[in-house]
Amino acid sequence: MPFANTDDGVRLYYEETGSGTPVIFVHEYAGDHRAWEAQMRHFGQRYRAITYGARGYPPSDVPDDVSKYSQARAADDIAAVLDHLKIDKAHVVGLSMGGFATLHFGFRHATRALSLTVAGCGYGAEKGQRDKFRAEVAAVAAFLDENGIEAFAAKYAYGPTRVQFENKDPRGFAEFKQQLSEHSVIGARNTQLGVQGERPSLYDLVDQMAALTVPTLILTGDEDWPCLQPALLMKQTIPSSALSVMPNCGHTINLEDPDQFNRLVGAFIVQVDAGRWPKRDPRTMVTSITGMK
Repeated sequence: MPFANTDDGVRLYYEETGSGTPVIFVHEYAGDHRAWEAQMRHFGQRYRAITYGARGYPPSDVPDDVSKYSQARAADDIAAVLDHLKIDKAHVVGLSMGGFATLHFGFRHATRALSLTVAGCGYGAEKGQRDKFRAEVAAVAAFLDENGIEAFAAKYAYGPTRVQFENKDPRGFAEFKQQLSEHSVIGARNTQLGVQGERPSLYDLVDQMAALTVPTLILTGDEDWPCLQPALLMKQTIPSSALSVMPNCGHTINLEDPDQFNRLVGAFIVQVDAGRWPKRDPRTMVTSITGMK
């Protein structure tokens, strides 16, 4: 199996296919490297497509120490995979937990990002929701300790922003739920406590977002309620960003509607590679609605 080594000694399993400009895919909390199969097949026909398992997700290493897990490490692990593959710059595409990692990669490694696709990003980020979200993180960790990964998968897969996937594609949803049940209980617990529960709110990152000039595509499903307002915040704050909302979609948009997801991301990457991705015209930032005052 191919592995990339991080600077703190954690091995990250990766897969790649195709050739050309690199595109790296960063998975969500309930997924793993397998969640990007539809994207690997599609983008591998045109690009060097790469996916990997985050720390805590076998076959990647599963550190026992929760201090080995953090938002900063999640962003730096993207760079570690690129370093191992001797890739200087890549398009970075992340969903949910992977979307947060992608955004923070843009903060920490902006010169290495050709573009950022930040999808399904916002859980726990809204003002007034931080304490509630952290309480849910603690509850998830306790449930995993007490009941194991299979019981967790049977419950977590049916969250309010995931049932749309089951309604739309029962076969695909069953595969997603089965893969979730195969995760490491230690990795799932430590990722909750070290990454999810400790990451900063997007509302505390507006200065970093305002300074971000990397071409950025923000994607969300219109029934992914915890991500809608944060998506608007990112659109309003990141001057090089565009926002696309996928209709009748929940959280796991790359699995729920892969064709639409691939079209949106593919068109974005083509425009970036052509040097035609715009930055916000400052004339749009006046306070007047019509521009007459």
